Amino acid sequence: MKRLFFLLMIISFFSFPLINAYAQPTECPKVNEIEKTSIKDKTDFLKALQMIVPKTYQKDDFAKFYTDWRVITATPFPLTVGNEKDEGYYGMAKNFCGKEVADQSWLVRLYFPKWEGKSASNLEGQIFLAKSKEKGWFVWFRYH
Repeated sequence: MKRLFFLLMIISFFSFPLINAYAQPTECPKVNEIEKTSIKDKTDFLKALQMIVPKTYQKDDFAKFYTDWRVITATPFPLTVGNEKDEGYYGMAKNFCGKEVADQSWLVRLYFPKWEGKSASNLEGQIFLAKSKEKGWFVWFRYH
């Protein structure tokens, strides 16, 4: 019986692809293709979020839970330094794609009230964005 269990474990290990235990972007933005932005761009940024958030979150069977959302944080990553709730995401951005990309990117933390009482992990979302010189604002990483 032990041999059969061991054999099944080996077959399972080689039959199923390994899954990453952590999230990270599939591709990092190229620094030379990112437009430099600052907090002065916040009005333009918030306006762009009106189209970006639905495109990013309202895709699957759970789309209805993402139709109502509020911005918790919308700030360039360098301005998150010293903010306990946001600064850790800056560290993630630097780790994933380097300091140059992180320094030209923004953190958006979102609150989705329709998830209240249904899923604590989906109640809040985090996306990392940058502004392409040619195509405008884009999400380069979605954490939740």
